[in-house]
Amino acid sequence: MAEAATPTLAAADPAGPAPQGPLRAFWSSFRENRGAVIGLAVVLFIVAVAILADLIAPHSPTEQFRDAVRAAPMWAEGGSSRFVLGTDSLGRDMLSRLIHGARISLFIGLAVMGVSFIIGVLMGLACVSFQGQLGNMVDVAITRLMDLIMAVPSLVLAILVVAVLGPSLTNTIVAVTIVYLPRYVRLVRASALTELGKDYVIAARVAGVGPWRLMFMTVLPNCLSPLIVQAALGVSDAILEAAALGFLGLGAQPPTAEWGTMLADAREFIRSNPWLVTLPGLAILVTVVSINLAGDGLRDALDPKMRRS
Repeated sequence: MAEAATPTLAAADPAGPAPQGPLRAFWSSFRENRGAVIGLAVVLFIVAVAILADLIAPHSPTEQFRDAVRAAPMWAEGGSSRFVLGTDSLGRDMLSRLIHGARISLFIGLAVMGVSFIIGVLMGLACVSFQGQLGNMVDVAITRLMDLIMAVPSLVLAILVVAVLGPSLTNTIVAVTIVYLPRYVRLVRASALTELGKDYVIAARVAGVGPWRLMFMTVLPNCLSPLIVQAALGVSDAILEAAALGFLGLGAQPPTAEWGTMLADAREFIRSNPWLVTLPGLAILVTVVSINLAGDGLRDALDPKMRRS
């Protein structure tokens, strides 16, 4: 008597596993870089601290405690839990000023990135879109202007702009935006020129798509990957540039709690009270390194050629 056939597992789906969505595929690639994940976690923590600064800061960043001028941090000799990171030369709580300084520094970085991104996209696309109507006049004018800006060292140009406009937080954003604008213009121009020769753009032109719709709806979406990476890394560069201006006394003016300004106020106490310089310097270092690590992971995730096997 023949034995009964044993049940077998169902045949595998010939179609294979369902493909991942774009967001899941992006995250799967991004999290392969552990440094990028750590950097993103630190950046999100700093952003949360900046948003909740009014709630978590133990004191006002401008409140002065005359009985505790240059008080030592809690772990140092003479320190207390009243001022965890000590106080500055005017008796202001260092922890509170660092927390509120995160809000100012991130605002500068994001504002510079946002304005540079928008203006850079418009000018970069203008270089390409007007070539058929006005020849190369617009392209030559914009590219030569960008070359002129890039020919001057970034800090020198930022100092020059602030010297003309006057030192303030707003003028710092304007100066740093001018300094970093060529990066976006040149990147958009180069990416758009590459995309214009591809078949889908030629097909759109044949279909009668107008020049503005062609640039903004057809070409620009395919240029966004390098722009997003540049924007992420541009935030850290803007924070560093603003901190340099603040250190020179040309950025945010006292009593604004900005990390570069805090460094400038504390430089004369670098020997006697080194924590006054070390703490804002570490805040700048950790923020910039974290953003750069996250930006590197973003570049790897958006560029298939950079993905790990």
